[in-house]
Amino acid sequence: MSSDISNSRQFENSPEKRFRGVVVPMVSPASANGSLDDVATIRLMENLLESEVEPFLFGTTGEASSISFDEKLRLARVICPKFVDHATLYFGISSNSFSESINLAQHAADLGVKVAVANLPSYYALTGDQMLRYFEMLAESIPLPVILYNIPSTTRMSIPLVVVEKLSRHPNIVGLKDSERDGDRLRESTNIFKNREDFSHFIGWAAQSVNALRWGSDGIVPSSGNIVPRLYRDLYYAVLEGHDEVAQALQEKTDKISLIYQKDRNLGGSLAALKVLLNEAGLCDVHMFPPLTAIGESEQAELRRQAACFIKKENLP
Repeated sequence: MSSDISNSRQFENSPEKRFRGVVVPMVSPASANGSLDDVATIRLMENLLESEVEPFLFGTTGEASSISFDEKLRLARVICPKFVDHATLYFGISSNSFSESINLAQHAADLGVKVAVANLPSYYALTGDQMLRYFEMLAESIPLPVILYNIPSTTRMSIPLVVVEKLSRHPNIVGLKDSERDGDRLRESTNIFKNREDFSHFIGWAAQSVNALRWGSDGIVPSSGNIVPRLYRDLYYAVLEGHDEVAQALQEKTDKISLIYQKDRNLGGSLAALKVLLNEAGLCDVHMFPPLTAIGESEQAELRRQAACFIKKENLP
């Protein structure tokens, strides 16, 4: 992994693309009985749309691997009619079952969703050729355009850029969300795709949002956008409009907020801590989907103390 990340301004205006901007990987609010909380999900989504960012449903931050197909479909039937005409709803279809991904995409398309997001199946180690064929088969089997999702921290595999570049030529594959924390890969991938009108690059490494946008990325996908979506919206436009000092200040501010729930925690622990912050802001409860568990009361109290300061300062709901 490279740490050679420069702050030098190298942003280039890329052609306007269909898929771009701030896309927030939504937390999936849970009820005490283990089902998805429809009311809290609507509340979260309304907050995102009021902040002029787009929602990504059923991604890693949304505990998608722990939610059943039937429960995802049930929520989609509640959510989609309310929001598909007002936002680009990025819809996660990832599954270790190929047929389940296809079925979920078909139902999402029927509900008006315009784009699907999919990572690799995570059980078997795959070769580059197998990754290529998997995504080609998926893209040819569903009625929605596909955004590839590279997240080695959960799949234990990285999609090689040579494979991504080949897949980017497929007419039904329209973008990449890359959450791999590799500076060299980030520079190379933005350079490859920044001038491609038919393919969008999204960075899922929130701490490098400003750099990625400067280098040609089309959008950012920050989990902390669940709690401070307006800050990421402002960061995005600050970079696009050339306000370097403002953008850097917002990067530092959002990084500090992210550390509140991420520092010294693994992925599952950080998601549980993020729900505590969202609960403090009145957006959802702290329940998690098994096997993840909610954070204990004493740890919650410290998180709430830290959260209270920025919630008041940022005038959060």
